[in-house]
Amino acid sequence: MKILLIQTGKTTDNNIGAGVEEYSLRIHKYIPFEIITLPDLRNTKNMPVEEQKIREGESIGRAITSDDFVILLDEKGREYSTREFSDHLEKLFMMSKKRIVFVIGGPYGFSQGIYSKADLKISLSRMTFSHQMVRLLFTEQLYRALSIIKGDPYHHD
Repeated sequence: MKILLIQTGKTTDNNIGAGVEEYSLRIHKYIPFEIITLPDLRNTKNMPVEEQKIREGESIGRAITSDDFVILLDEKGREYSTREFSDHLEKLFMMSKKRIVFVIGGPYGFSQGIYSKADLKISLSRMTFSHQMVRLLFTEQLYRALSIIKGDPYHHD
């Protein structure tokens, strides 16, 4: 099993980028992990929001296969405690899918096409975070969940 994180646009804050890189390296100790950063859309100033979501969705769709279990990081998704997320992730590892794919969309969310490909939607919080901050929060939580699964002392209940 492999975990893939698909995200749209570059991380422009060096501190956030360094944090994501640190947790990515830690995650690699537990499981194959890859981050794919899709390029930002161009010339969006006068582009309707729905068209932006559709175009981003097409780009995301090209990175997803039918063998993937797709989880959208979405404000309307299910909220988990860290322990619950860890337990759910451990169950997903038993599936016959090749990859678990987490997706962080653009500022306007996902297109209907991407929602239809999703197996699950999760929310990190009811609070709103920048898409760059979500990258750091998610990679830290993924590392924490994996450390729980492996019985390492990173998480304290």
